[in-house]
Amino acid sequence: MELHRNRGALPLAVVCVAGGVMVLAVAGDGPVLRMLVALGVVAVGVTVLVGALRPFRCVLGPEGLEVRRPGLRGTYQWEQFAALALDDAGRLVGVPAAGLPPGPRVTARHPGDGRPAVELLDLRQVRESPDEVTAALVRYAGDRFTDARTGPAGADEDTSTDREATA
Repeated sequence: MELHRNRGALPLAVVCVAGGVMVLAVAGDGPVLRMLVALGVVAVGVTVLVGALRPFRCVLGPEGLEVRRPGLRGTYQWEQFAALALDDAGRLVGVPAAGLPPGPRVTARHPGDGRPAVELLDLRQVRESPDEVTAALVRYAGDRFTDARTGPAGADEDTSTDREATA
């Protein structure tokens, strides 16, 4: 499954850059404050534009995970992770397996047990829904993957059993 970057901020960035440039062109030798504000808008627009256009690739497959995003680049086999989890913030984190050569820098914690982990992906940056990504991770990563966004397995069943017993 190939994930695609969410480019929702791209139109706003283009408008900021274009608007700021137009204000600069019209301002000419006008008030300094107007020129500073226009330069600030252009700078913010360019920053967002660069972020939206940076290289991004994320592929989940039977062999592993291929990631190309700012701060992380590589192809990782599922066996290179002792555990993978999707946390409440929508981040996919992976706990490096013991005995493997050093890989990416540890930047996060596993939501279940607090082990040091690597942030592999922020799902807020992709167009696919968290449920689609979760289904692919369950299919490919198997028992290594935990969806920490939800309660423990069977929690809904226990609640319904308790309700029936009290009714």
